[in-house]
Amino acid sequence: MRVQTRHTPGFGVARVLLDPGEAVQAAPETLLASRFGVTETPAGRGGVRASKSTTAVYTAPSDGGWIDFAPLRPGDVYPLELRGGTGWSVHRDAVLVRPSSVRHDAGWVPLQQLFGADTGFLEHYSGTGPLVLAAPGPVDAFELGKGELVTVRPDYLLAYPDTVQCRLRALDPGGPQSLRSGEGLAVDFAGPGTVLVHARNRRLSGT
Repeated sequence: MRVQTRHTPGFGVARVLLDPGEAVQAAPETLLASRFGVTETPAGRGGVRASKSTTAVYTAPSDGGWIDFAPLRPGDVYPLELRGGTGWSVHRDAVLVRPSSVRHDAGWVPLQQLFGADTGFLEHYSGTGPLVLAAPGPVDAFELGKGELVTVRPDYLLAYPDTVQCRLRALDPGGPQSLRSGEGLAVDFAGPGTVLVHARNRRLSGT
């Protein structure tokens, strides 16, 4: 699977180029167009959060094919390349397209430890291949050296690798807080690793 992007960062579209018989998963309403012969089958819920609807699996015909996916709202699209050795924690609303070679790790222990019994605003993915993310604004990155620190608000957080250490803390212990949305919280990161963010507030942009 290869990914080509266009119209970024304002109204990004991701073209997924598939080898013969290769498959990807996405929300049906994000499919803009495809080469004739690409098949669609239901995939159930979970793993792809581009919308709240049932997701689908799209499979290329015997001679390969392409599919164009567009997020439901304006913003950037970003192919995050997973290389097998390191997993990534990704904002739960950010995944646009997931190849079959990338796993959604439900119940990943470090995220359970981070959020406790609640469902938090992050999900974990591992495997190999490009996991295509949708962001409400241009994607930026903090490259952290060993022990280097940065604090990010959850509304701007996109993804970070397993090499990065993180902790949650309340901005105001007496104020409203939500582990699902990140309201009232901050995330402290320590390197080494790359923390991906986007330059628009997720809640204010309606995503």
